[in-house]
Amino acid sequence: MRKLLLLITMITFIASGSAIAQTVGPNGEQATPSKQVTVAKSDVKKVKNMKLKAALLWHDQSDFVNAVTAGAKDEFKRLGVKVVAEANAAFDAAKQKADIENALIKSPNIILSLPLDPATSAAAFREAKDEGVSLVFLSNLPAGYQHPQDYAAIVTDDLFAMGKQAADALAKSMGKKGTVGWIYHDAAYYVTNQRDNAFKKTIETDYPNIKIVAESGLADPARAEEIANAMLLKNPNIGGIYTPWAGPAEGVLAALRANGNKKTKLVTLDLSEPVALDMVNGGNVVAITADEAYELGRAMAAAGVNKILGKKVPAFVIAPAITATPKNVEKVWKQSLNIQAPKSVRK
Repeated sequence: MRKLLLLITMITFIASGSAIAQTVGPNGEQATPSKQVTVAKSDVKKVKNMKLKAALLWHDQSDFVNAVTAGAKDEFKRLGVKVVAEANAAFDAAKQKADIENALIKSPNIILSLPLDPATSAAAFREAKDEGVSLVFLSNLPAGYQHPQDYAAIVTDDLFAMGKQAADALAKSMGKKGTVGWIYHDAAYYVTNQRDNAFKKTIETDYPNIKIVAESGLADPARAEEIANAMLLKNPNIGGIYTPWAGPAEGVLAALRANGNKKTKLVTLDLSEPVALDMVNGGNVVAITADEAYELGRAMAAAGVNKILGKKVPAFVIAPAITATPKNVEKVWKQSLNIQAPKSVRK
């Protein structure tokens, strides 16, 4: 059922045996660091005089989306770009199509969005594309769209770095030895596939004294607790578990607590208050790897403007990965989401 997409992960090795990899886009695009995507100071006055308009049409509402929005709005404000429409599709492809149609009434020059489904999104964004709107996509790409004629850029996380940092953190917490369970996203989605495979490859390549003894695919996040219970039943003394993002990690935590297990280490991706609270209270969670969501928004805004200026914009742009531990969680929260960590976590 699951497509591992190992060709996308593009892993090579050096003599020491340590894994080196490059995050690449959904069609194998080479990654460009987000810090390289900027609107030159010499172009700011020109952009302001153009009186551009933008629409922010997101897939959902969350702290992550809020941080991306903040980064985009701050960059647009610096450049004199007016945000004329904002919407939340709530993971509904039909609503996303309606959001696009409603936004186009206000004639935006730039649209920032996460296409919910490659096939349906191709039709949903077609009118905007045909009208010459500068489209910047977060983490996904409508089917058949070509760069640079159809869109300015895809902007996402440094996917391999996220998986690798999670593996390094878990290995460190285990003293670089022991057994691990790998719960991966059981779907053909290049974002989670690269992150999951990066974790696995790093453990297998860099930590010869750690063995992955259990592997389970996760298609439905609601089944995370059930999957973890089955994993713990077969491997009651397992040293660590990886989960693909924070939602399933909460299910795994529930399974560990139900089993009275305080020893198995847990690592996951993307910030979450319940998971972080367990970490700072000395629970099973030892680290959470996240992206710089605010930086994602800033880079998306800059890419959209540069496309209009006729500048060369990289097809695939990535923002840095950072890992939160009990010692630095407040700093990472601010760096990632541009807000303070929740009060419960700060305590």
